[in-house]
Amino acid sequence: MPLVIVLCGIILLLLLITVVKLNSIISLLITSMAVGFAMGMDGMSIMRSVEVGVSSTMGQLALILAFGAILGRLLADGGAAQQITDVLTRVFGVRNLPWAMVLTGFLVGIPLFYNVGFIVLVPFVFMVCRSNKLPLLYVGIPLLAALSVTHGYLPPHPGATAIAIIFQADIGLTMIYGMIVAIPAIIISGPLFGRFLKSIPTNPPEELFAPKPELQTPSPGFAISILTGLFPVLLIALGSFGPMFLPENSRILYVVQFLGDPVFALLLAALLAMYTMGIRQGKSLKQQAASIEDALRGVTMILFIIGASGVFKQVLVDSGLATYITEITADLTLSPLVLAWAIAAIIRLAIGSATVAGLTTAGIMLPILESSHSSPELMVLATGAGSLMFSHVNDTGFWMFKEYFGLSMRHTFLSWSIMETLVSVIGLLGVLLLNLFVR
Repeated sequence: MPLVIVLCGIILLLLLITVVKLNSIISLLITSMAVGFAMGMDGMSIMRSVEVGVSSTMGQLALILAFGAILGRLLADGGAAQQITDVLTRVFGVRNLPWAMVLTGFLVGIPLFYNVGFIVLVPFVFMVCRSNKLPLLYVGIPLLAALSVTHGYLPPHPGATAIAIIFQADIGLTMIYGMIVAIPAIIISGPLFGRFLKSIPTNPPEELFAPKPELQTPSPGFAISILTGLFPVLLIALGSFGPMFLPENSRILYVVQFLGDPVFALLLAALLAMYTMGIRQGKSLKQQAASIEDALRGVTMILFIIGASGVFKQVLVDSGLATYITEITADLTLSPLVLAWAIAAIIRLAIGSATVAGLTTAGIMLPILESSHSSPELMVLATGAGSLMFSHVNDTGFWMFKEYFGLSMRHTFLSWSIMETLVSVIGLLGVLLLNLFVR
């Protein structure tokens, strides 16, 4: 019955947005409350879930979105965007730009949380497509497929690492197996699938990364452009990998982790861009203020929609849906690898959070793993792949993608949701194939 309620809630949400044409934020809140009541929650519990859902989703993400938008806009106005896209086009060629995005997403995605990677790298997609008159999804989907794979089942990403610790898997071996599985998953769900999306219309907010002609300046040079653009990635990577090389109580480690906090790293990057893309080129802070305000206006609606989607997810979590799924899947008789993938996929479909799906599944599967002969490293990958299955309206990533690229609900399902499904299913097939050789 709870799964039927969730399905009815999703149908209600789609009807409110596509048929009634109600604002997405209001539609998400109405649906969340309706599902909460149907699941047996009282009014006060639902309102607590609303508060927790908004605060937990918008808390850190609000500043990340804001500073990421400022950085992207300053790169566009300062000429760095054009410089970076010109070099990428010369090196890879226009036809191979989706592959350049795959490489970028894979390398940058390893140390970054998915949301941070999305916010930092999506401006490059807009820049590349604007300069070369390419369809946004044709270039964007390969980048986001690579980010999804690194987020879902590749340590040292926090989610995959936590699952590996639960299963007592070898982190290094998990990374090696993960690389083998990741390559076909990214290629098929990214550049190959992206070719079928060229005709889908996109309408991104104009305030986001479109440069103002009157503020554009001569190119600042490739080195300073790429340094400014990837500066937050470098800081966050240092913060992520620092514990591997520095003593636990080291003062240097403390400083590195502070600098590598995503919010602080993006703040420093925005300040750096104000100098390299503005003051260094003769523009005062007052002249840059208009661009910064436009960038913040561009992400305001996106931020509130993401916050409302967090309410929907939180209501599903607080209603005990994960516990219900645990109970109904306890007696399934499948291969441990397939079972781990299936349970993670069901929780992901029902609740929306890949992290919750992965960690909940790990707790369910640990006793089964201990009594079987399955590889713990492959169990990590199967669980991570399942946690990415068919992202839809209860996932904040779905709404970020929809609003940034300016898509209809239908086209978001046809692009984003199918891409995530391909990543998940191909990941499972890769794990099962590896299992034939790993004992």
